[in-house]
Parts: sequence; structure tokens; C-alpha cells
Amino acid sequence: MEAAEARVMIWEKLRKVARPDSRFSWDFAEFIADYEGSDECARRFAETDVYKSADVVFITPDNNLEHLRELLIRDGKTMIMTNYSISRGFFLLRPEWVPEGQEILASTLDGVQRFWQHRTLGQLAAEIERIPVLVSGASAITPSGIRFGKGHGYFDLEWAMFYTKGLVDVNSTVVAVGHDCQVVDVPVQVRPYDTAIDLIVTPTQIIETRNEFPKPEHGVMWYLLEDDMLGRIPPLQELWAEEFCK
Repeated sequence: MEAAEARVMIWEKLRKVARPDSRFSWDFAEFIADYEGSDECARRFAETDVYKSADVVFITPDNNLEHLRELLIRDGKTMIMTNYSISRGFFLLRPEWVPEGQEILASTLDGVQRFWQHRTLGQLAAEIERIPVLVSGASAITPSGIRFGKGHGYFDLEWAMFYTKGLVDVNSTVVAVGHDCQVVDVPVQVRPYDTAIDLIVTPTQIIETRNEFPKPEHGVMWYLLEDDMLGRIPPLQELWAEEFCK
């Protein structure tokens, strides 16, 4: 099954439980939806050894991860985030930067901007030795170990950039969080840059994937980027300068 087919199939089911976005309404091609039970996803994941042992977590700016971002702050974990489309690069949020009582505000996409600090990839590599856990929302997730987002490949690109700088490796745990209706055990076309996942978290269960696919180890595949990505994504420009402008 093509990824586009899987998304459409899932989005039809998701609309029954999803919450519309304040900016994109029901356009699931533009955002990862929140849904009934996303708070239970956060609670379940927080009970895992993967969560408890992580001191640093990369977490995407997806609507369904708001409760989890709040827990990360309350539990004293450092977060690395980006904005939609990575157009502003990466940001660091240490729990001590969030005043007591502001944890909920700092978990929202508008509120977090009051507390986070911008970091280049080079600065992250110098300040953060390694990212042990990466968490992303998804449009569709397979128990075989593949997630599909909105269709732009941003999470896969984030993995590639982190891998290039040595911030992640194949032993970093990749977690996909979604509603139960987003988990589909269907054969899908896997591309060389698809970032395989290790764990699926839904409101009702934690699933260890079958790990049928390896995590990418080749960094940014420049020839596969969308035409305008280099011009609008600062971390890509940083890596391009390091690789081709010496």
C-alpha cells in the first residue's frame, strides 16, 4: 500500500475521534491531530522504562503530544523541539527554565515559545551528548515498525540531521504516538529514509514493533529533498555549509 492510501484510509476513521486544529481545522495533511485519549497515551508512555531512563527527549510539535510535553517538564526531562516544517530550526527546553505553575502553558505550541531557546545543530551536539528517545505523532503506524506523518517527511529529515551530527544512533528509541485507529497492520512501501520505530503508544496499549526495517544510517539524502527545503530550513543550510562549502 502506498503511504498516501494508508493516510486517507486512516483519516476517515480518525475524524470520528479527532479534535480540529485552531489553524488548520480538519486538514490532516497540515497537522497531526489530537484525539480523545491522548492524555492516556502520555500516562501509559510515562510508565515505561524507556521514558523513565531518558534524560533528554526529542519530541515533535504535534497536537496529540501536548500532555506528554507537560509530563516531560514536570518530570525534569530536557526537551528538544522544532516548529512545524522546521522553518525556525531546533529549540532546547530545560525544565528549570519553566517557572512552577507554567508547565501546561509550556506544553502548548504557542506557550512553549516563551521558554525555549534556539540551538543550531552544532550547539546541540556540543551541549547534548546524545538523544536516547525520539517521540513523534503520526498519521498511520504499522506494527512492522513504520510510521507515516503528514506526507512531507519532516520527522525523517530530523532523524537524518541528528544522525549526521552524532546526536542519535540505531540504538536511540523511536516512539510513535497515535490513536488505536491509526495502527494498521498492512504491507506498505518503505523508502530508504523512512525512520523505523520501536514502540507504538495508543490510549489503550503499548506495542513493541516487529522491527522489520532498519533505522537509516546515511544522513541527509540531498537528492531526495523537496526543491525548496534547503532554502527554508536553517539546519539543512548549516549541514550543507559544513559538507560542501569547506
